[in-house]
Amino acid sequence: MFKKRLGGNEQNRCEGGYHCPQILEMTDGDFAAVGADMTAEAIPAMPPGAGVGTNERVVRIPRQVLIAARAEIPAA
Repeated sequence: MFKKRLGGNEQNRCEGGYHCPQILEMTDGDFAAVGADMTAEAIPAMPPGAGVGTNERVVRIPRQVLIAARAEIPAA
């Protein structure tokens, strides 16, 4: 299911299995994100045209995690 964690392990060490925001590349080429669930607070603030499906959640990804992963995310 998961191919690799993007952005290396040094910048975002897990604390006993908690507080582990990260971006993962999946074997099918998609990406998965682990972050704090902020769905309830995000839905009322969504811009027009954006939404969250019943099987979806909005997760907060810290800026440093995305920046660290950027070099490993393909442009196309």
